[in-house]
Amino acid sequence: PGISTLIAKGVYDAAFPIHDVSVIFESPMRHQLVLHEEWAKYSAFYKYQPIDLVRKYFGEKIGLYFAWLGVYTQLLIPASIVGIIVFGYGVATVDTNIPSLEMCDERLNFTMCPLCDGACDFWHLSTACGTARASHLFDNPATVFFAIFMSLWAVLFLEHWKRRQISLSFSWDLTGIEEDEVNPELSKHSGTHTNMQTSTHKTWQKNTSEKLSIFLQTICVRKLTWKDRLPGYFINVSSILFMFGLTFSAVFGVIIYRITVSALMAMSPDPETKSNVRVTVTATAVIINLVVILILDEIYGAVALWLTELEIPKTETNFEERLILKAFLLKFMNAYAPIFYVAFFKGRFAGRPGNYVYVFNDYRMEECAPGGCLIELCIQLSIIMLGKQLIQNNIFEIGIPKLKKLVRALKEKESAQTEKEEERPPQQWNLDYALAPFEGLTPEYMEMIIQFGFVSLFVASFPLAPLFALLNNVIEIRLDAKKFVTELRRPVAVRAKDIGIWYNILSGMGKFSVIINAFVISFTSDFIPRLVYQYMYSQTGTMHGFIDHTLSYFNVSNFKPGTAPHNSEHGDITVCRYKDYREPPWSADAYHFSKQYWCVLAARLAFVILFQNLVMFLSLVVAWVIPDIPKTIVEQLKREKKLLVDVFLQEEKDKFQLIQSLFAKDANLQPSSHMLQPGQSIPIPGRYSTLPSGPTAGDGGGGTRARCRAASFSQFSRKAPPSPRNENENSRHTAV
Repeated sequence: PGISTLIAKGVYDAAFPIHDVSVIFESPMRHQLVLHEEWAKYSAFYKYQPIDLVRKYFGEKIGLYFAWLGVYTQLLIPASIVGIIVFGYGVATVDTNIPSLEMCDERLNFTMCPLCDGACDFWHLSTACGTARASHLFDNPATVFFAIFMSLWAVLFLEHWKRRQISLSFSWDLTGIEEDEVNPELSKHSGTHTNMQTSTHKTWQKNTSEKLSIFLQTICVRKLTWKDRLPGYFINVSSILFMFGLTFSAVFGVIIYRITVSALMAMSPDPETKSNVRVTVTATAVIINLVVILILDEIYGAVALWLTELEIPKTETNFEERLILKAFLLKFMNAYAPIFYVAFFKGRFAGRPGNYVYVFNDYRMEECAPGGCLIELCIQLSIIMLGKQLIQNNIFEIGIPKLKKLVRALKEKESAQTEKEEERPPQQWNLDYALAPFEGLTPEYMEMIIQFGFVSLFVASFPLAPLFALLNNVIEIRLDAKKFVTELRRPVAVRAKDIGIWYNILSGMGKFSVIINAFVISFTSDFIPRLVYQYMYSQTGTMHGFIDHTLSYFNVSNFKPGTAPHNSEHGDITVCRYKDYREPPWSADAYHFSKQYWCVLAARLAFVILFQNLVMFLSLVVAWVIPDIPKTIVEQLKREKKLLVDVFLQEEKDKFQLIQSLFAKDANLQPSSHMLQPGQSIPIPGRYSTLPSGPTAGDGGGGTRARCRAASFSQFSRKAPPSPRNENENSRHTAV
């Protein structure tokens, strides 16, 4: 706290422990050398992480982060294997998939309604053959199994990490530490916070040191009440809602872009441009979404820090948890809002031919592709996930720190030339000062948590997500290791018994993923409509005729004025088809939802309930089967408990013998007039009624007998054999 205050006031510029690279110690066991050679190299990607050495060099908090990252990466291996098998099943069955074959069959001649008003013409469903075949790669019965598997995988991952965390806490002696201590210098100010490790926060403190001093003097006379904090809370809620609105506005802007560009490309005289409307619009819109996400991520990080400072948290832990929660909410909404739109909203409110929904009275709401929105969801998810990892890893985590280091080195070189100091070897603290400051683990955790969401939330639409996450994490571990060893100043070692609020966020996302995957399978994919058709409407019990069953009829004479194709090449068309469950135009309830629609909707809702309850039940079974504490730890705890009981009993026995010997000595030193008479009992230690009191001969006849001092428990506990928890501390590792 003291050095933090001095840094905030500008007395010191920075405070950090130096790296262990002194030239005096050329031993191969030098910690930083071992970490650099065995951990912080990309060529060591196949090796286990030396977690105990990481903890010894950087502290428990950073050690727990790398241990968690190793467990997460390790468990991505089985998820990746299953994902590859599911994708391989889609590839193997694409040529035998009946719905795809029907869409590609030109003999069926499904004439579809125009995709836009006026400029677009009628088209044949067979032209969407490529989209239909690509959709089957991700929209097949195996994806349902994979969604259930990944929901259970998330539970297994959390249970496995819980066991690993307890093992590390036991080995590192973290079970009884207290992390939520009030800063002693700032508790009287009702929790004004300073954070030595966050460079952004430190810069804010430097620039506002005078204002902060005045503020502290003002609130020093009294504690802050809820009325004092109310304006800060109001600003927090208002700002977060505003940021949510900003995110939704960005998504809506991309929607307008898609609608506008689609209409403009549809009016192009070039037939090739018309045929590539969906691919071009989808790809460019996703890239725009990615750029917006990356920009807003940086803005939201700074906003979350500023909002947390307004709350004036009382403790470091409280500050960190509130900062993490705000940053997670903002970045979660920013990263997943475009994906949620494609998964659950696109095409739901487009209307039908003759009664479309328009934006600004000119642009028609966009619809899903003939093969469904799942393929577009897959494209959206893959580009955002891969682009986010690629750009953030290669530019933000590698390029920017190296650029900052180069700028600092140039400044140091210029200052050395201007000052013309005597030539001497640079000190280690001076070399470390040229490194980038440690900004905390929040960005590292946040990146992995967002990736965990991509892997778990929408995995039903992209089975290869675990594979790409695994490949990224193998590089990420070595990248972070190299950054901590060579690119950053050595952080202050901080003890921590767990990963904090991040575990609760992971647990919440795991439960949320069950609901999301249930809705993706039932409402976004065609899995439920296929089941309903096969078991309720198909006369042969197969999927033959499924495409015709899902297409409704529209009488082209019912087009609103100006919306029918202007120059149609299909002059004899009287009826066109569109994907929906509605009554035909010759029905008494023309264009109303048909019975098939309500049947499919009921089946979808039933599947959501069944899927959610089944997965939740299986998750509880998995959590119950896997104990939180490993068996080896339980046995060691029993052994330690037995040793403590033995020590305690030995202590009591020694006390008893010591008191008994003192009483026997007192009895022998008494004069013969005080000797025991026949039949008189010997004083028994522990019976207060028989203990001698008052002056005795052994005390010299006049003084009170000195009471013996019982030995303390700690004195005897030193005699206990060493705990087995540290026997193999230096040889324990964790998987990459």
